[in-house]
Amino acid sequence: MTREGPEQLALVPPAPTARTRKPAAKPVLEAAPIRPVARVVVDSGLAHLDRLFDYLVPTTLDAKTVAGCRVKVRFAGRLVDGFVVERVEATEHVGRLAFLAKVVSPEPVLHPEILSLARAVADRYAGTLGDVLRLAIPPRHARAESARAASVGGALPVGSAAGWQTYAHGLGFVAALRAGERPRAWWGAIPGQDPAQLVAEAVLATLGSGRGSVVCVPDVRDVARWDAVFTEVLGQGRHVALTAAQEPADRYAAFLEASRGDVQVVLGTRAAAFAPVADLGLVAMWDDGDDLFAEPRSPYPHAREVLLLRATAQDSALLMGGYARTAEGQSLVDRGWCAELVADQRARRKAWPRMTVTDGSVAGGAPVRLPQEAFRAIRAAEGAALVQVPRRGYRESLACQTCRQPARCEACQGPLGQPSASAPIACRWCGRGATPWTCPHCEGTELRSPVVGALRTAEEFARAFPDLEVVTSGGQTILDRIEPGRRLVLATPGAEPHVAGGYDVVILLDTWLMLAREDVRVEEESHRRWFNALALAGPGATAVAVGDAHTLQALVRADPAGFAARELASRAETHLPPTARLATVAGPDDVLADLANRIWTPNTEILGPVPVDARSAEAGERLILRAPRREGADLAAALSALAAERSAAKRPGLRIQVDPLSL
Repeated sequence: MTREGPEQLALVPPAPTARTRKPAAKPVLEAAPIRPVARVVVDSGLAHLDRLFDYLVPTTLDAKTVAGCRVKVRFAGRLVDGFVVERVEATEHVGRLAFLAKVVSPEPVLHPEILSLARAVADRYAGTLGDVLRLAIPPRHARAESARAASVGGALPVGSAAGWQTYAHGLGFVAALRAGERPRAWWGAIPGQDPAQLVAEAVLATLGSGRGSVVCVPDVRDVARWDAVFTEVLGQGRHVALTAAQEPADRYAAFLEASRGDVQVVLGTRAAAFAPVADLGLVAMWDDGDDLFAEPRSPYPHAREVLLLRATAQDSALLMGGYARTAEGQSLVDRGWCAELVADQRARRKAWPRMTVTDGSVAGGAPVRLPQEAFRAIRAAEGAALVQVPRRGYRESLACQTCRQPARCEACQGPLGQPSASAPIACRWCGRGATPWTCPHCEGTELRSPVVGALRTAEEFARAFPDLEVVTSGGQTILDRIEPGRRLVLATPGAEPHVAGGYDVVILLDTWLMLAREDVRVEEESHRRWFNALALAGPGATAVAVGDAHTLQALVRADPAGFAARELASRAETHLPPTARLATVAGPDDVLADLANRIWTPNTEILGPVPVDARSAEAGERLILRAPRREGADLAAALSALAAERSAAKRPGLRIQVDPLSL
């Protein structure tokens, strides 16, 4: 019989029973007791949701949720950005409201007048409110938000409006600003006076009445020059510069100084048109025809139209100026919407350089690109001479010397060119070399350059004037200023450097090339660039333009207003802006074919669809809609409805532009 031993003890203790963790209970949110509903602009990016949405304000965010602040909200299952427009007691929404997810910052950055302006701009350009607010309010920067600007004390400087006495009603305009009135004027500036100085005097007069100003100039180089003048005239710390080229912290800090009322004057590029200036008394713009004022992002507003809408909505004074005048400016003058500030004919003729126009021919011979008149004027100059050349490159295009046919690449049929004197001739499309080259039409082997760039022109002038220093400005190398002295400056349009005292002579080369571009505004844009170049001349200077004398009569007579009147008449005949409203819709061929049969407004003309330029980023075709100006708002509303319709159906969006600068 087997005897059982004692039970063996367990060596490993049993595993403890696992405890099931219960999920933490979600906190129960309660709505704020007073004005619990926040109306929010949600950045959804969808045209059919371009409206305000109501959210409940939890008690935990009650103190931070103020009108104009940034928030995060739950929208379509994800967190998106938004701005609180207002807080109200009740909602008209039928159903349950969601709570605000987060207050990003209690800083009020969306002011009521900017919201109204953004809504008006969106309606004018058939866009959405969210798209416009992205242009109007820069991204948040926490460090800049936590800093405070130093207060500016003391009395305003004593201004002098002496520069305005050159212009009829100029002194009266400044006096009206100082008295708190709201005059509106289109200013035809003449050379010899710094426009920044005169605008600063108008801004100082506006400050004297206790009101603020917004001033827009084309680019950051202009902002830098004008900023120094504004500091001198207004005093330190009374204005801020606001441009997209600034560092994010600097840009947001400048925006906050205006938003908080620390400064009353904002100087900047196109984005400054939306700057939140309290008690706005004056909006001003210099050189409104510059294409940099056209926003390249949807809904593609033009800063001039933004300022015009703002001046009307906020009942502020207006000052638009430039050496040239646009058809839009002439239209407002003709309609009596604004006054005209111009110098008399004698002062105008005296201020502008004495102009000579030549076609480059001598005694009935063939025209030459660099005529004798230009060489004589440069030799006679005691100071700096400016030569404006339409293009920057070396030899941008080539042709056969014998038959004049364009030289093409054998591989891809692209145009041949030569980027520099030391570079080989090659295709501008595929980069393949083309040496040696033989013309397929006449078997010629020599090439000529029908279009010569600034670099090649500089070589030619350097050989002709070995005793002069030749300076180039354009492309990636743009000079802002040069020292006075006897030198030759070759620059592309818009890249002309300033020189103290002005240039002794200004040469406008290849004017026919600037006019050869296919664009409805080519003459207006060319004259604007020519007048701007001529305005850099000093007192008693001379100028030579190589081109057709009949085409360049406005330069000879120093009459930009007369040219603008003729340009406006031409626009009226062809039913183009500003006498009509024009919109383009780019998209797939089949979609535009259906839109061509759609009823837009009673008098809308439908042009196309037509193929979009292959060089453009747009694809497919483009439909052009043209309507009378009185139906412009209805046309924009119809285009907005089209965008909302496609957005609701989850179809691809169309590129819609109202009054584009070019076609």
